[in-house]
Amino acid sequence: MEKDGWKEISEVPDSKWMKISDYRASPAKPSTISTAWVRVDLPLDLPDQSSISINEIYAQQVGVYLGDQLVHERHYRFTFDVQRILIPINHGDAGKNVYIKLETSLDRLGINSPIKLGNHTELMRPFVVHDLASIIIGCSFICIALIMLICSMYLKRNQIASWLSLSIIFITMGIIFITNAPFTYVYFGDYGAMYSNMFDLSLAIFLPTLSYYFEKVFENGQLVVIRNFRRFQVIYSIFYLVFMVDNQINDYKFNKAYYFMTSTVLGYIMITQFVLLVSFSVLYAKRGNKDAVIFSKGFAFFALLGTIDLVWYYFSSQIHQLFLWKWGIVGFNFALIVILGRRFAAHQDLLMNYSKELEFYNQHLQASEKMEVISSLTASVAHEIRNPLQVTRGFLQLVSEDSNEKNKKFVEIAIGELDRAAEIITDFLTFAKPQLDEVTELNISKELKQIEGIIVPLATSHGGTVFLNIPNDLYICGNSSKLKQALINIIKNSIEAFQKDGQIHIQAHEHNNNVVIQIKDNGAGIEPAQLAKLGEPYFSTKTKGTGLGLMVTFRLIEAMKGTIEFSSQKHVGTEVMIRFPAVSQRPTE
Repeated sequence: MEKDGWKEISEVPDSKWMKISDYRASPAKPSTISTAWVRVDLPLDLPDQSSISINEIYAQQVGVYLGDQLVHERHYRFTFDVQRILIPINHGDAGKNVYIKLETSLDRLGINSPIKLGNHTELMRPFVVHDLASIIIGCSFICIALIMLICSMYLKRNQIASWLSLSIIFITMGIIFITNAPFTYVYFGDYGAMYSNMFDLSLAIFLPTLSYYFEKVFENGQLVVIRNFRRFQVIYSIFYLVFMVDNQINDYKFNKAYYFMTSTVLGYIMITQFVLLVSFSVLYAKRGNKDAVIFSKGFAFFALLGTIDLVWYYFSSQIHQLFLWKWGIVGFNFALIVILGRRFAAHQDLLMNYSKELEFYNQHLQASEKMEVISSLTASVAHEIRNPLQVTRGFLQLVSEDSNEKNKKFVEIAIGELDRAAEIITDFLTFAKPQLDEVTELNISKELKQIEGIIVPLATSHGGTVFLNIPNDLYICGNSSKLKQALINIIKNSIEAFQKDGQIHIQAHEHNNNVVIQIKDNGAGIEPAQLAKLGEPYFSTKTKGTGLGLMVTFRLIEAMKGTIEFSSQKHVGTEVMIRFPAVSQRPTE
């Protein structure tokens, strides 16, 4: 019998058959052979609704004969050679022979899985769902990639390259998963050539894109070895895609050479790529970057399984069906999801910190604007007020000389109030123009000892005590009188906040090239809302306070390139930390 050029089964001599008890003992395909026959002897006792199932057949053309009747035929002209068959048989076929003709123009030929005989329904389920996991994972990758492409419209320009390359990786991996599954060719065989071309095209894009993404994530294109290898991959991919088109134009005349390029040569290129990327992954992981560690572990898992798959494939004479790489890709994508989550969290933290800094600078800007307005007003008004006050004070002194005792007492009260007004004006002028007339090196210990005679009696009169612990080797640059004025203002505030058994501890030390002066009391304390307003114009916690004292203190410390910080707790006390840039230590006299 001749059918489509196939030799009649009866012409195959019995002496040519080789009995195989285990499919793994099948002989390797000789280089000069392109056709093989497989005979299966059906048992004499065969129930109805039975089937023969073979999950892994290496051949481009498969024909199945039940006796002398052709019951199944499939022909792949393109370079895909993995087929599966499920042939229904019944009770009337008992004792017959099943002949399977295998033909290929590629390097693999034979059956690489058990030939199963059993109930049709029981064999149908694994036959149908065998590759569904690959199809589902592939579709998931493509959906993720499409979502990423939509999101890319909202990214900044410097993020586009790595984001798009990752999207392309997901798309090509999805297509590879789908078009590498025999399920696709079994149920949609009419489009087999298109699926095969899509697989080759996706693989040609995936490999150099993966190298490019690796460059962008770690060194932003500065990895010379990876960049040169990627260029080689691009050139090779273009070459074999051109060869793919030429092979189709010539009616698949060069199938064997094309298969060698895409299976053997490209496999070695992939192994080289995986070894390079794993090596650099380990190198970057050692540098301690957490994202790099996660990426390296995920990619190393993928590359390790992919390398094992390829090595196994070549050591088994290209019979091994690659499957480990799929689990590797799933693990790698899990690592990418973790990195993406970390990036979102990091960006959220960055946004929160930016908002806090923006609020902080906005508050300082508002305070600076207020200070500028007040400085302009005080500079122009204070001088105009001081002159009539001085004239008035002089006339009151003249009047008091000729007044009786009763009127003299009233005049003295008036002069005292004028003096208080003059002090306020002086504070205004100091705030408006906190210029340091003379800047010298100041020994903090000496400066505080000079004002000790003022603050200790004042504290004693309020029922409190002052404790000083100041080293002799702390020096700053500043103006002596201005520093004393600022310190006295702060210490007076602490004294006025005394409760029972009031105490003030004044200490100083050097930290990070700064001289730190610490003034701590156990007074009434300040509410958090009030603490944030200290130093603002006209804000004071005192009943009759104007807030000018702290305003002046802030400006004087600022003029000496210092900073001041308050911390307080209600009914516990207040702590003031003043920091000035330190100068070189000098020997004490």
